[in-house]
Amino acid sequence: MTPRPLRERPAWKALSAQRDAVGGRHLRQLFADDPGRGERLTLEAAGIYLDYSKQRVTDETLRLLVSLAHESGLRERIDAMFRGDRVNVTEDRPALHVALRAPRGASILVGGQDVVPEVHAVLDRMAAFCDRVRSGAWLGHTGKRIRNVVNVGIGGSDLGPVMAYEALRHHADRSLTFRFVSNVDGTDFAEATWDLDPAETLFVVCSKTFTTQETMTNAHTARDWSLAGFSGDARAVARHFVAVSTSAPRVAAFGIDTANMFGFWDWVGGRYSMESAIGLSTMLAVGPENFRAMLGGFHEMDEHFRTAPFERNLPVLKALLSLWNNDFLGAETVAILPYDQYLKRFPAYLQQLTMESNGKRVGLDGRPVEASTGPIYWGEPGTNGQHSFYQLIHQGTRLVPADLIAFAHSQNPVGRHHDMLVANVLAQAEALAFGKTAEEVAAEGTPGWLVPHRVFEGNRPTSTLLLDRLTPAALGRLVALYEHDVYTQSVIWGIDPFDQWGVELGKVLAQRILSEIESPAEPAPAHDGSTQALIRRYRSMRRK
Repeated sequence: MTPRPLRERPAWKALSAQRDAVGGRHLRQLFADDPGRGERLTLEAAGIYLDYSKQRVTDETLRLLVSLAHESGLRERIDAMFRGDRVNVTEDRPALHVALRAPRGASILVGGQDVVPEVHAVLDRMAAFCDRVRSGAWLGHTGKRIRNVVNVGIGGSDLGPVMAYEALRHHADRSLTFRFVSNVDGTDFAEATWDLDPAETLFVVCSKTFTTQETMTNAHTARDWSLAGFSGDARAVARHFVAVSTSAPRVAAFGIDTANMFGFWDWVGGRYSMESAIGLSTMLAVGPENFRAMLGGFHEMDEHFRTAPFERNLPVLKALLSLWNNDFLGAETVAILPYDQYLKRFPAYLQQLTMESNGKRVGLDGRPVEASTGPIYWGEPGTNGQHSFYQLIHQGTRLVPADLIAFAHSQNPVGRHHDMLVANVLAQAEALAFGKTAEEVAAEGTPGWLVPHRVFEGNRPTSTLLLDRLTPAALGRLVALYEHDVYTQSVIWGIDPFDQWGVELGKVLAQRILSEIESPAEPAPAHDGSTQALIRRYRSMRRK
């Protein structure tokens, strides 16, 4: 059954009224009215403890948000995704990233075919290859052991692998060096390889079609760089390059042995693919056992999302709170603040996951959406961010909800460091929620003229996520949490979170402009006045 238009749903109308009644109440008042709120508005599942008591909601707000989820057909859409229905409407495909972490023996059908055995066949091939490289059984062209791995990809073929490597570096094989090349800017490749020995370097080229412009430009540069170290002997390519792709002819033409090609499927979008063969560099770093533990964490969150009632469902609850902040309280961004240095690339990873998924202005029916979609995600690890942008969050004019992510145990316990780190997490959440009044500032003896500058308004909503420690399984749970958060919001807005047509136009225009830049003759005008003038100026500057 097709849900009513968003603004005609009873819960949406009631939430609009709820915003007027509750939206202006300060968190200080909400806690004063409900002293048990800090323990009651929490949820623990799949190894994650969520404290959402510092969100600007009441029990009635939460009840209405859950009703909105039901009225939006969320239960049916969750079942449809896990069933393998074509939930990627504009590309007429399933979106079955959940199949990538399904255990052996599970069954998920695509077009009547069970894809789980295929998934595990690829995982087994990946594991066998990784064991050979990590053990030293795989040797380079000159008989040297591989000591460097360079992942070549872009978008989901880069952000997932590099985030996972950084997040799980504590579990990585330190005898191997890992680098990641994505940007078509030549500096990226030059800096990644400047101190590497071609005889000890393996490139993992990630491109489904083996035609992605940026990836293949870097891959051919890598091939040239590698062959320069082997006096141009093309036979070396087969020992120093492997592919994550589905195009055997193009992979073979590049010189890669197709026995070392690891495939994936069109029912997996790039930003949802880090646990597929796209994660080959991750498995090389942490080993097959840790990689499978990460998949287990993903699956644990998948099952929680699939089965838990909405009011006790972590991804659903997170999504509803985010939607409340975005569409009813007017917040336009979400700050992701992981208090763990290993998660330094996690905010960047979530930028693609959330903004490429839900940055849409039309719904599944092709009509303009009725609400503001796709809040801007950004962030930095704590405590670094505290000395950077927290000033704006605390005392600026914009409302910036935040997710604070912390762990009970450090991977690297050193003195008091971890207790200090967690103290900062808790202190920031408290300060953002309750602030500091003018009376409190004045009572400290602050001169009257200075009081306004030292007032903290507070009432900034935060969610605190607390986990035991950053293990591979914990990373899987965290990523899956945000994946399903994104999907939940998309269902309520009625948009397709699995396509990304917005990346196409600029790429097409870039191809046209590139040919004009490289043309020996002055190209005929084919653009607006500004672009045409910039092309002429660049061509002129390049000739000097």
